[in-house]
Amino acid sequence: MSKKSENMLLFMWVTAFTATMGSLFFSEIRGYEPCELCWIQRIFMYPLVLILGIAYVQKNVRIAVTTATFSVIGGIISLYHYGLQKINLLSENSPSCGRVPCTGEYINIFGFITIPFLALTAFILIAITSFMLLKASKGEK
Repeated sequence: MSKKSENMLLFMWVTAFTATMGSLFFSEIRGYEPCELCWIQRIFMYPLVLILGIAYVQKNVRIAVTTATFSVIGGIISLYHYGLQKINLLSENSPSCGRVPCTGEYINIFGFITIPFLALTAFILIAITSFMLLKASKGEK
């Protein structure tokens, strides 16, 4: 495995780890109760920390298919969740999402950075890097 591929695996792990620690900070330290869509996003982000950590140690670039799948699905959910928060047409017609409404914004930095936006950013970074890793691994064969 090339040093570039190894660095991409490390970058994806750092991104997933940072997103996981960020979500735990918001829920466990700041006391923000996650809504149902936040939990679903966590289901797709948290395993990436373990999967990418193992892949990095094993120098396994084939994991990029799995990480791309997890991050694309998680990203779609994050994009929908962000849309519920920021697009009036979606938020007006959204069903109740549990105890905590999915339209709620615990943070709103610069008028657009919310928790689903942060998750979407992490999923996009992991997805792009996964596709780059897949392309690089085909070139190494």
